[in-house]
Amino acid sequence: MDQRSFVRRIVLFSAVLLCMLLPAGCGRKADTGQYREKADLLKEEVLAEEVRWELVDSPAGETGYAVFVSVCDTSSRARVYTGTGKTPEQAWENADRKTEAALAKSGMQPEWVKADLVYISEKISMEELSAAVKNSRTEFFRYGVSFDDAFRTALLEAELNGAKIYDYEEGGIDLNYLNTYLKKAGRKQLRKLPEDCTVFRCFGWFCGGENEIFPLSSGELDYGRRKVGLLDADYAAGLIRSASDYLIRQVREDGSFVYGYYPRFDNEIENYNIVRHASTIWSLLCRYRMDPDEELAEVIERTIGYLLTQVVSDGEGRDYLYEEKDDEIKLGGCGVAVIALTEYMDVFQNDKYLEECRRLGRGILSMLDQETGEYVHVLNGDFTLREAFRTVYYDGEATFALCRLYGLTGEREWLDAACSAVDHFIEADYTGYRDHWVAYTMNEITRYVTDRPDYFAFALQNAQRNLQEIYERDTTYHTYLELLMATFEIYDRLVAGGASVEGFDLEMFLRTIYERADRMLNGYFYPETAMYMENPQRILNTFMVRHDGYRVRIDDVQHNIGGFYLYWKNYDRLAQYGMLDCRG
Repeated sequence: MDQRSFVRRIVLFSAVLLCMLLPAGCGRKADTGQYREKADLLKEEVLAEEVRWELVDSPAGETGYAVFVSVCDTSSRARVYTGTGKTPEQAWENADRKTEAALAKSGMQPEWVKADLVYISEKISMEELSAAVKNSRTEFFRYGVSFDDAFRTALLEAELNGAKIYDYEEGGIDLNYLNTYLKKAGRKQLRKLPEDCTVFRCFGWFCGGENEIFPLSSGELDYGRRKVGLLDADYAAGLIRSASDYLIRQVREDGSFVYGYYPRFDNEIENYNIVRHASTIWSLLCRYRMDPDEELAEVIERTIGYLLTQVVSDGEGRDYLYEEKDDEIKLGGCGVAVIALTEYMDVFQNDKYLEECRRLGRGILSMLDQETGEYVHVLNGDFTLREAFRTVYYDGEATFALCRLYGLTGEREWLDAACSAVDHFIEADYTGYRDHWVAYTMNEITRYVTDRPDYFAFALQNAQRNLQEIYERDTTYHTYLELLMATFEIYDRLVAGGASVEGFDLEMFLRTIYERADRMLNGYFYPETAMYMENPQRILNTFMVRHDGYRVRIDDVQHNIGGFYLYWKNYDRLAQYGMLDCRG
């Protein structure tokens, strides 16, 4: 064998050996067919003639047009690729080519693909950007930023907020978070921030696992979220099911929940709160009313079992829900424990926890001055007073619980105590608190106390007085829908009973109900939002609080489920009253 043949054989053998040692797929590009299908569908949307008509000339400034393609496999944060060009077609082709080349190299199979086309931009100073961010509500500055004129280093709004690059405390851009993000994405980092930058907004489209295209809103508060044509009962039911599925997944073997996450960096929230545990059981029972299921029943039993391990007795026939970590007893905790247990017995038509509810009820009575209708809010673990007042919500939780106890037992002591508290609510004008627990209380107590016009007037005023503020609230503020829907049930009963409800702005009331339900969708982790978090699959299709770092906590999910459950339950009546004609 000559020397040249020997060398060729050695090289061939080495190449084969190297491929055997490397991961599967070495030496060849990954199949990008899954991406290609989605990208071709998105291309039709991005380059559609009706979209072109909405674009100003050179919406991306000197570079002309800019397109962003985001790809995500559902298990890790999306990767984003940018293309620019003198025409939308050029911008798309450049972004598409970069994306496909990166996927061929990495082997990622994107389940989700999103396309964004810049439709407007403005060059501003970094000082102006800093001021604008600092003056915005946290996570609510909804502009992307390019750090150069050519959009070489440009990030979508979802990237900037999703990776905590916007600094809302100091204003502007956090260079450390920016460079950490760029480094993880394999992109060139910035040594310093430029003096000027370009802020921009996009039209967007999302393509998911079924290759269905969802146009995204380019508005203000719902920017980047899919457009929803009609939020009807079926749509609400889907939200309830997906969010309760999330809660079910969080239940541990001992019946406690995984308390929550800050999903931008997939950090679990500690500081467990037994009050919120109790209220979350209620939302699982709402799901069971919709979809009775033996496995769900077992999960609910487990969560109640854990709840009962946190109940303590004072030896005088009174029980209390105990927060061990703080060595304290909260009035609201005793209230929501009764609410959860009475709801369970109503759903399953048994009296399994009746005596426990009576003991908890006596605990609540020990914290109520029935002469004044005022409660004390927090006791120490030894049942001595710690705080006379902590939060007004405890009053409504405890009083609602007393009403539920009366509804369950027919025992007058619970209703008399609840009436004492409600009289105080009226005298102290609790309508100023916009408290959903007060609304729940009034909805319940007016089922039994029907001869007190002041109760009904107060119940309706609790919503009416606050309608404008509730309507205009920019955050999702999930308890508002609960307040409105509990009040709607009162209004509906009055009308059904032949009462004349004068001075109540029904049109504004119905418009506000729909507006709040729609606004709450901005706090739902659709995949087009979840894909910019560290671990999208973990928090997909549940509810979050955007202005607190996209927080997902069990009580956040519970309140959203509670509001949408009442919306779903009463949807036909809302429609009959004309809600769909009152939409803004």
